[in-house]
Amino acid sequence: MNCKDIDKMIPAFLNKELSGRELNDFMEHISGCPECKEELSIQFLVLEGMASLQDGSTFDLQKKLDKQLEEARRKLKIRKGIHFLVYGLEILAIITMITIIVLIMIL
Repeated sequence: MNCKDIDKMIPAFLNKELSGRELNDFMEHISGCPECKEELSIQFLVLEGMASLQDGSTFDLQKKLDKQLEEARRKLKIRKGIHFLVYGLEILAIITMITIIVLIMIL
C-alpha cells in the first residue's frame, strides 16, 4: 500500500472500521512510515481534541492514540494466533485422514 491509500484509511482506522486484512496492511505501513504516522496523529488529535473540548474533559491525546495503536496490534496478534491454530488443526486432520487411508489399504 502507498501513502495515499493509507491516508484514505485513517478515518476508518480511527472509527475502528478496518477489516482484518486492511488493519494488518495499515499497521505495517504506519510502523514504517513516519509521514503517515504523523498524519494519523494529526487527524486523531483533531478528532479527539474536538470531542474532548465538547465534553469539557481533560485529556492526554498522544496516550490515547498510543492505546488505540496498541489495541490494533493486540487484535492482529490474536488473529494471527487463531489462523495458526486453524492451520495446525487442518494439518492434523489431513494427517489423520492419510493414516486412516493407509491403515485401510494395509488391512
